[in-house]
Amino acid sequence: MRVDAFDFELPPDRIALEPAHPRDSARMLVVAPGGGLMDARVSDLPDFLRPGDALVVNDTRVIAARLDGIRVRGEAVAGVEATLIKRIDDCRWRALVKPAKKLRVGERIRFGEASESMACLLAALDAEVEEKGEAGEVTLRFDFSGAALDEAIDRLGMAPLPPYISARRAPVEKDRADYQTMFAARDGAVAAPTAGLHFTPRLIESLLARGVSLHRVTLHVGAGTFLPVKAEDTEAHVMHSEWGAIDGGTAEALNAARAARGRIVSVGTTSARILESAADEGGRIRPFAGETAIFISPGYRFRATDVLMTNFHLPRSTLFMLVSAFSGLETMKAAYAHAVDSSYRFYSYGDACLLIGARDADRPTA
Repeated sequence: MRVDAFDFELPPDRIALEPAHPRDSARMLVVAPGGGLMDARVSDLPDFLRPGDALVVNDTRVIAARLDGIRVRGEAVAGVEATLIKRIDDCRWRALVKPAKKLRVGERIRFGEASESMACLLAALDAEVEEKGEAGEVTLRFDFSGAALDEAIDRLGMAPLPPYISARRAPVEKDRADYQTMFAARDGAVAAPTAGLHFTPRLIESLLARGVSLHRVTLHVGAGTFLPVKAEDTEAHVMHSEWGAIDGGTAEALNAARAARGRIVSVGTTSARILESAADEGGRIRPFAGETAIFISPGYRFRATDVLMTNFHLPRSTLFMLVSAFSGLETMKAAYAHAVDSSYRFYSYGDACLLIGARDADRPTA
């Protein structure tokens, strides 16, 4: 399918630079089977779910993946900005670096230094450029490893805000909390599972009181998930892989919920992608732990997701392709046009969509 079919116009002022406060006060556009639209709030979510439904959230935790540092070459000192995108092993990370073209393999970068001074070893984290790839991607080998490296990154790094936010304002300390869901427990993501940002303890209490069960899965979100697709046709696109897991108890509970005619409600495209990666042809969810590079676009038959709560996504992105696969491309284009006209807020800190699938029409039962 041509990638330009997933393009749409978005005025820059629709891009949210701050989250809603409280989080569940964000707006929510409900998209019914057949394309009917209803304006609501995230706090209204219990009204659209039923007793026996199973809410699935991603418990990944975003690390402080943006690091600022310096590169010293003789008398010349230059600033370097790195965003960690995928861990390779205990001491190596793949990263997007600016300016990448001027870096050389073998050069060293000191992160945590804001000036030419190289004296404060305790405040710094050193890395060597081990390999250079395309489009600003490099492999960094850090002097620390394991837990010591994790601690240094957390101490020196900042929230890795998406470029459509960071290009318009500088990261601030409160982004560390704002860009983290209430479910965050397992370190590893370099981008937030943004649909989960809308939840509050109050909303979870209301959902549980409604008879909706809560289940946790993990998908460590990588930066590649949010990038526009550069290929002209979806068949030519190659997804970045991400690590995810569903334990046996969670898989069993979700299968039991579906067997009892409850719906699986995926909070975010990340939860949907790990569920679909773990589901067999019959729709039964299996325990899963490993890498997934699943790419969902129109024509895909969902096996394990009956309702999808998600944010509003970038044009030509794999995420917009996924929601178009779930609800139909024309339906989603109409929904997004309504959202633009109605001043919904887009992207990571923006508002939500609740996509309700044809629950009993064509999906398999567990």
